[in-house]
Amino acid sequence: MFHVVLDCWCSVILLPIAITFCVTWWFIRFVDSFFSPIYALLGINVFGLGFVTSLTFIFLVGVFMSSWLGASVLSLGEWFINKMPFVSYIYSASKQISAAISPDQNSHAFKEVAIIRHPRNGEYAFGFITSTVLLRGNLATEELCCVYVPTNHLYLGDIYLVSSKDVMRPNLSVREGIEIVISGGMSIPQILTTLEEAQAMDGDGLGKYGVPPV
Repeated sequence: MFHVVLDCWCSVILLPIAITFCVTWWFIRFVDSFFSPIYALLGINVFGLGFVTSLTFIFLVGVFMSSWLGASVLSLGEWFINKMPFVSYIYSASKQISAAISPDQNSHAFKEVAIIRHPRNGEYAFGFITSTVLLRGNLATEELCCVYVPTNHLYLGDIYLVSSKDVMRPNLSVREGIEIVISGGMSIPQILTTLEEAQAMDGDGLGKYGVPPV
């Protein structure tokens, strides 16, 4: 009994703390290594000084890039990169990925969280609506949603064109959807409701998941 309690205590409490400490320590040493060699040449050996300098440098670069001059320099750099045959494709793909995981800053990012029936009836897939298109036929025009369904990674997935009326939109933000994908589904709520149902419940004084607020 004691061994069972000890194993449970170690796996539940100590393991997450150890992983968090190791990852944080690695990150600090990695960022610190950018400027610490320069301080070492100057005879200054203070651990963490390179880390603080790196964060300050990143902050100043961000402030500069948000200014008019920084935006002009960035546009000029993008113009040169777009003229390079192979590099331009890599840069374009990287920029689209960055836009996808920063939905509040770019109009080409993930629009909404979506649930579609896939790969067969009774099974569902979790994805993101990236755009909508109109499919024009001889008899009618149908609106299709372009749904990106991640596979084993947020950056890898499949694209499906699904009729708009067959797409279920859960009451989740894009950021919550990304967290669900990254966590492997562990952060998904126990109860999912559609946007329409959530709006109806809000009108009835119920909470986000159909439970009266406390």
